[in-house]
Amino acid sequence: MDIKNDVQQQFGKSAASYVSSTIHKEGKDLQKLLQIVTISGEEELLDIATGGGHTANAFASVVKKITAVDLTAEMLRAAENFIRGNGYQNVDFIQADAENLPFATEAFEIVTCRIAPHHFPNVNRFVEEAYRVLKANGQFLLDDNVVPEDDDFDLFYNTIEKWRDYSHFRAWRKTEWLRMLETAGFEISEWHRFEKTFRFEPWCNRMNLPHSEKEKLSEYILSASQRVKDKFRIVIENNQVVSFQGEAIVLKALKR
Repeated sequence: MDIKNDVQQQFGKSAASYVSSTIHKEGKDLQKLLQIVTISGEEELLDIATGGGHTANAFASVVKKITAVDLTAEMLRAAENFIRGNGYQNVDFIQADAENLPFATEAFEIVTCRIAPHHFPNVNRFVEEAYRVLKANGQFLLDDNVVPEDDDFDLFYNTIEKWRDYSHFRAWRKTEWLRMLETAGFEISEWHRFEKTFRFEPWCNRMNLPHSEKEKLSEYILSASQRVKDKFRIVIENNQVVSFQGEAIVLKALKR
């Protein structure tokens, strides 16, 4: 439970920055979610760990109703202000845990979760819950940062993410996601890989990382092997980390 308290503390103080975050509100991955979903306009959609509300906001005009949930009350308030400010009234906001959803079995036609599961301490439970609340033939749209299959690359990325954000639990490998989803009963319909460029300063500042820790994190990245620097396209100028490249997957899985 300490991990979930960490999530609430981190995102409670960072709520506004997530609503305004460019990488969250303008990512190509968000458009891909809209492209791959099958919609009639009569669906009820559950957006898990809604964060700044960008996914719920994007879908609000194309489905009948959205239930947006988040573990953190401050994030829900920020998301509600954002979505209501855009004129949408068909979105409900409920504080809830992704691993223990307070909804009936087979309650939704669509479940979405974007840029959040790397915070979940029991991601298998989250996948099982997403499967449970979906109706038969329902669509699960998953979007999250992932790590390469290589052990060294996996360790590097998860280390810097945890350093920047103590509420980070784990970014999973693509193969791990496929296994978790299929083990839960889902069929993978399609998936896409996205490259994501993280600019070091905004990336740190979004989580209010103290200057001293930012300096230590920068030194850690600067000291990485050339192989790691090449893999993550780390850009260094005047002995300062400017940016690095990560990756994400967007996929659609069906409940059969």
